[in-house]
Amino acid sequence: MSAQPARAHLGIGEVLSRLRAEFPDVSVSKIRFLESEGLIEPARSPSGYRRFDEADVERLRYILTAQRDQYLPLRVIKERLVPPSDGAGPAAGADQDPDDRGVLSRRQLLAAAGIDDKQLAELETYGLVRRTGRVYGRDALQVASAAGVLSRHGVEARHLRVVRAAVEREISLIEQVVAPTLRQRSHQAREQAGQTAREIAALTMRVHGALVEAALAEAGFPGGGLAAPPAGYGASAGGNVGGASA
Repeated sequence: MSAQPARAHLGIGEVLSRLRAEFPDVSVSKIRFLESEGLIEPARSPSGYRRFDEADVERLRYILTAQRDQYLPLRVIKERLVPPSDGAGPAAGADQDPDDRGVLSRRQLLAAAGIDDKQLAELETYGLVRRTGRVYGRDALQVASAAGVLSRHGVEARHLRVVRAAVEREISLIEQVVAPTLRQRSHQAREQAGQTAREIAALTMRVHGALVEAALAEAGFPGGGLAAPPAGYGASAGGNVGGASA
């Protein structure tokens, strides 16, 4: 009987070769730092060398993408990841409750948001839902859930491009405000910039809601205050996500 082939492992140099085309700034020291922070946990050879498998590489890709594209601090990224000792990357435990991990597979997102594959593809086409690697975050679930309800009123993904454009303008404003802090290029400055950015975002959403409410009143629509989401909406998305369209 033939022996089962040994599991392939990569050295840290091979991992860098895999990732540098997509992440030019990744380095040995960066990977070692992520390991020291507990975000990755590569195996070790008897002589002490790190031995990475494919799940480790995918986990690194997820972390680096979340930092680059979503500007997430490592603390938040770590909360969204399955512990390395569970033997998997961010998409591990596919049948686990998505809220336990903070990330969802495509199948989980479709089921939780109550939309079909065509609707999700349209949301991705218009930049309303994005994935990190092969998984989706809670923000994707919030948007997809809202889009599913809006579709019942005839509002399609293409109609929501104006929302995406408004968000991009707000982010541009926030970036201008926090740019001087970010130029300090320190971890503390980055954390401060993140906190300031989120405070500004929360305030702009409050202004947005007030302006929409005033505009509805001026247009002669009866009622007071913005309506709550339909019953059951947002239950699997972590609560009321009515501000997602700000």
